[in-house]
Amino acid sequence: MSQTVDRALSILPLLAEGPADLGQVADRLGVHKSTALRLLRTLHEHGLVYRQSDQRYRLGARLFSLAQEAMENLDIREIAHPHLLRLNETCGHTVHLAVYEENEVLYIDKVDSRYPVRMYSRIGKPVAITVAAVAKLLLADLPEPERRAIADKLDYPLYTARSTPSATAFLKELATVREQGWATDLGGHEESINCVAAPIRGADGRVVAAMSVSAPNVVVTADELLTLLPLVRRTADAISGEYSGRTPVPTPATTPDRDTA
Repeated sequence: MSQTVDRALSILPLLAEGPADLGQVADRLGVHKSTALRLLRTLHEHGLVYRQSDQRYRLGARLFSLAQEAMENLDIREIAHPHLLRLNETCGHTVHLAVYEENEVLYIDKVDSRYPVRMYSRIGKPVAITVAAVAKLLLADLPEPERRAIADKLDYPLYTARSTPSATAFLKELATVREQGWATDLGGHEESINCVAAPIRGADGRVVAAMSVSAPNVVVTADELLTLLPLVRRTADAISGEYSGRTPVPTPATTPDRDTA
């Protein structure tokens, strides 16, 4: 039975490459045509494959419907929260999760730091889009025309001397973030607060959310916070794997090389 299931499932990635006839399916599976036909008929009955008028088979609409339904029912916050908790327990700093919705970047989860100093960020509150590290990651993943259109419409308030001053500077920074795969806010919104962030990606590789670790200068310096970047990125990768359905990679629970808590 397990071999039958394995063979049937092996047909799907073959048909993802394009329509194939019975002989091609049989050759790929290394089975007789009668065996391949039985498997294809079963998949066809469930709507997972479709037989065209030229007698070739392609992926069925039911497969796409199931995938879409599964994606719509995924809750990135629910999936990410245990990972955010473990990261917070390891480093002790404030951890955020954010998404891009309707031209705003919103915090959808937050785990507060262990120390008395608290950040003013709140779940459901928009972030300072031109300076926040999570916002840079989410916008950097957009197609270039969309990035430019958004950048041209934004205001560029100078929260601090390190704030992004213009659309030109913002687009340049987004290009850097897109290339390197991570982002920072080193005193751009508040002089005393630094932040490092990493992207969470879906099965198609697109950024679906961003997570960050933030801390005030009175607790750690910007350089000390940056030593957490590998841990932040591994955490984001673990969330990405679970969200996209890949084999999950456990979030490391080891302490960072330097004591930044």
